[in-house]
Amino acid sequence: MTHSIIRAHQAPQSGGSGLRTSAMIPGSLWMASAPTTCTRARWETAGLWRPARHSPPESHSGKRSSQTGRSRNGTLRSLTPMLASSTSTSGASGSGWTWSSMTGCPQSTTSLFTATPTPETSSGAPWWRRPTPSGVSEPVDLTEGDFASDEAKRNQLFERVLKVHGRGGLISASIKAVTAADMEARLACGLVKGHAYAVTDVRKVRLGHGLLAFFKSEKLDMIRLRNPWGEREWTGPWSDTSEEWQKVSKSEREKMGVTVQDDGEFWMTFEDMCQYFTDIIKCRLINTSYLSIHKTWEEARLRGAWTRHEDPQQNRSGGCINHKDTFFQNPQYIFEVKKPEDEVLICIQQRPKRSTRREGKGENLAIGFDIYKVEENRQYRMHSLQQKAASSIYINSRSVFLRTEQPEGRYVIIPTTFEPGHTGEFLLRVFTDVPSNCRELRLDEPPRTCWSSLCGYPQQVTQVHVLGAAGLKDSPTGANSYVIIKCEGKKVRSAVQKGTSTPEYNVKGIFYRKKLAQPITVQIWNHRVLKDEFLGQVHLKTDPDDLQALHTLHLRDRSSRQPSDLPGTVAVRVLSSASLTAV
Repeated sequence: MTHSIIRAHQAPQSGGSGLRTSAMIPGSLWMASAPTTCTRARWETAGLWRPARHSPPESHSGKRSSQTGRSRNGTLRSLTPMLASSTSTSGASGSGWTWSSMTGCPQSTTSLFTATPTPETSSGAPWWRRPTPSGVSEPVDLTEGDFASDEAKRNQLFERVLKVHGRGGLISASIKAVTAADMEARLACGLVKGHAYAVTDVRKVRLGHGLLAFFKSEKLDMIRLRNPWGEREWTGPWSDTSEEWQKVSKSEREKMGVTVQDDGEFWMTFEDMCQYFTDIIKCRLINTSYLSIHKTWEEARLRGAWTRHEDPQQNRSGGCINHKDTFFQNPQYIFEVKKPEDEVLICIQQRPKRSTRREGKGENLAIGFDIYKVEENRQYRMHSLQQKAASSIYINSRSVFLRTEQPEGRYVIIPTTFEPGHTGEFLLRVFTDVPSNCRELRLDEPPRTCWSSLCGYPQQVTQVHVLGAAGLKDSPTGANSYVIIKCEGKKVRSAVQKGTSTPEYNVKGIFYRKKLAQPITVQIWNHRVLKDEFLGQVHLKTDPDDLQALHTLHLRDRSSRQPSDLPGTVAVRVLSSASLTAV
């Protein structure tokens, strides 16, 4: 018997449940068998592998082959929880093994095996303060991504897989078993559905013999996998007895460790892998050390919770975007991308529902998150939809991971459960190239203080969105322009748009206004080495009743008496409301 994982993709904003059921995946997914000696030695050097001192069960499908006598000769530490948690938190019943919901490590359901105590399980500290592995797991759906037919995407994925493997990460691949009858069904090519094949090597193989191989630039993207049964190998191209190996020199084959025996380990091209397999899970090690020659990530780690409350402003369990009335009641976290474009890694991990066996079995919540690009100066919670930057899948897994590339700006992450009213704790981890200043947004509007009666309190909130400009004063090399939005002593500045007279700024600012009679000023400047050049400005008089949200205005000079028109127009979208929680 196996347990299925339910995935839920975010539904369109027009409605829909957004819930769908994925293929059944065995709970004892990926590391069902020990890695090769060379891989195990590398993990042992890194402190990730420890030989077990107990005897395995006499018969166990997927853990020990009755024909080959292979068995588990070690246990994974640290990285296994991260990879296992992304696929399932419960194992195959009746097999003698189950995945621990606390650590994600394999635990015995018989008296022959006992879980080895680790700092994560033996410590009495709260779960979010216990040592957390620096790795995060990233599932890749090969079918949805269409990697088999899209060569560019496939090559890009191979480079990422090669990098993860080269830096000590763990990788597995599997073929979805849609029905219970498909479990462990063998395909004509020798692969087995429902098995988690461990990736034991990834490399670019040089084709040719002798000196010709060195001068020949043809290389083949190849990957080595191992069946957890220790038998039943791939029988297609580049299998153990395939004629394709004649294209590779003897020294190259020895370097790759090619053997002709039914040991469950085999080579195949990455293109064939994308064609026959449906899923890849990469557990990458996130390098946060400053003393490293490899890329270093800045990590922000925040703890949060979905909690219920009768007061909508204090409720923090609003469900996904399908529930528009309560969606913005969820916890919200803001972070900044400070480079022109940066890769962002986001991982949300929910607290396990079962901390001990005495507490009994608990199901994970279906969780996910959305990311929105917001105003450059936002300090308070979102209350209306903004430009969506990215979103994760919704899945009842221990953790959900997303890798995305975003331009410079400020973003809000909204982690949610799929259905409203569900409660639980979670850990949010955000990795960026430079510090992101990630923090939680707790307040809905500016707080009232003892100075509010003297200095005044905001009467209106206004969002100004400068889309772009056209017809600016040109120069031989084009204008290097930027925009500044000013309101009551506060300002928001965009990035410089180089070499164009029709720039697209796409910059937003939000202002909580006390002096409604004072207009908002939008200025455009040309960036120069010694002194920036003024290109023009417009004044915005906001009105909550103004139904024309988009305005195209002519630029004017800064004369206070009779301002004259300057070359160029600017497109501005303005939204104002007397309710400070409207935007």
